[in-house]
Amino acid sequence: MSYLEHNVKTVPTGLHKILYLNWAVILLLVSVSGIGFLMLYSVAGGSMTPWAEPQMKRFALGMGLLFFIAMVPIWFWRNMSVLAYGVAVLLLLGVQFFGTTNMGAKRWLDLGFMDLQPSELAKISLIMVLAAYYDWLDIKKTSRPIWVLIPVLIILLPTALVLIQPDLGTAILLVAGGGIIMFLAGVSWLYFAAVIGAVVGTIIAVFQFRGTDWQFLKGYQYRRIDTFLDPASDPLGAGYHITQSKIALGSGGWTGRGFMQGTQSRLNFLPEKHTDFIFTTLAEEFGFLGAFSLLGLYTLIIVFCVISALKNKDRFASLITLGVAATLFLFFAVNMSMVMGLAPVVGVPLPLVSYGGSAMLVLLIAFGLMQSAHVHRPR
Repeated sequence: MSYLEHNVKTVPTGLHKILYLNWAVILLLVSVSGIGFLMLYSVAGGSMTPWAEPQMKRFALGMGLLFFIAMVPIWFWRNMSVLAYGVAVLLLLGVQFFGTTNMGAKRWLDLGFMDLQPSELAKISLIMVLAAYYDWLDIKKTSRPIWVLIPVLIILLPTALVLIQPDLGTAILLVAGGGIIMFLAGVSWLYFAAVIGAVVGTIIAVFQFRGTDWQFLKGYQYRRIDTFLDPASDPLGAGYHITQSKIALGSGGWTGRGFMQGTQSRLNFLPEKHTDFIFTTLAEEFGFLGAFSLLGLYTLIIVFCVISALKNKDRFASLITLGVAATLFLFFAVNMSMVMGLAPVVGVPLPLVSYGGSAMLVLLIAFGLMQSAHVHRPR
């Protein structure tokens, strides 16, 4: 039994829980999502359809789920962690047999009213089960090899299923998110040094085996790497996305061209302007100040999450809160790096801003867990 369950009388009950929500985080989430609605309205040429209105409805549903999850004691979600992880793995398996294919990748399950992307569920369920594992494990055993192997296998199972789809970007986020939880739980840095060495060796092998029967990546993934290293080598082909993205970023200047005045997005030079590359639309219309303001909002969310985690005396609650903060950071850091040419294009959406139902709902569910940890912490 955790510290939290021993101190149930010190946590709020009933409707008083609403007063103990981390309202600063909620207001920041609403602010970031509001920017997303504004940009989806802009890229649609001043129309609520086809992107802004559905996104707002999904946000309303997601906020409802956030408040519901926040009202449920955090120990309940700890007990549900293994089940959530199992369901996510089964859904990933279901994608292989019943999934729908879009742009050469099989990543979605058609539920009729929406297309569900199980890999999004895997991100938060992985954090849950790892936090529960380290809450259960004696802290003295954290760095022993056998107890390190178990979470590694927990991480690799959904990662392998996502790679099959194929979805390299999400696979990287799963490994990174799981690794951050292990690090925060106290696993020795020597393991991470070994992993970094293995990653360097793998990168070398990826290039060495290119063009052979043993090549590690698919052809389009190699083209993404080539484009990242030299976008000008094929400006009208593989390098088109990143070239147009950089033009949009640069043309925004300090204050931008003005709302709905971005030429790259308005004239459809910018591909995927409502999903992966929506940050470039923001930067073109509102300039460096607008882009930096969004980055500031993300940073504040992470700061409030870290403060909440540090004040929480329950190990599971602290780890889940830090895991949610890490997930948000990985999302926006990878997306922004990608559209600025600092990282290969791997198809990662900008959290709460890019159009997409599964990503938004799962992220708000994750923040519901963070709020549950915050509300039910001993005081």
